[in-house]
Amino acid sequence: MKEISRINHIGIRVANLETARAFYEKLGFEFIAGPVGPEPVAIMEHPSGININFILNTNAATTENVLMDIPVKHSGYTHMALEVDNLESVQSQLADHNIAISGGPIVLPDGATFIFVRDPDRNVIEFHKPAGRA
Repeated sequence: MKEISRINHIGIRVANLETARAFYEKLGFEFIAGPVGPEPVAIMEHPSGININFILNTNAATTENVLMDIPVKHSGYTHMALEVDNLESVQSQLADHNIAISGGPIVLPDGATFIFVRDPDRNVIEFHKPAGRA
């Protein structure tokens, strides 16, 4: 459909709003509203315009991500990729906030580079620097 112009938001199921909010604030997201609605949902937004909806109806916190950490591969979204201009700066800021890199850096043949981290609910976040960026 040519009418689609961009992703409006990403929905992430989390066990604890305060824990998720504190983590994503370290990544520069700002709390907007919530919890609201029947699920309920809380909303955070990054100054770049990326919007995250925390779905606050999980049954229990888990130590595994069913899409990424178990041998049986289920269908579903595995991660979100946040494009960055300076991956070295991101790595430094992650270290300052004691956020461990869970994968990478990986460099593709075209020069694109990326790393991965996990949020407190084991959701995967990729920081992706496209090829040709200084």
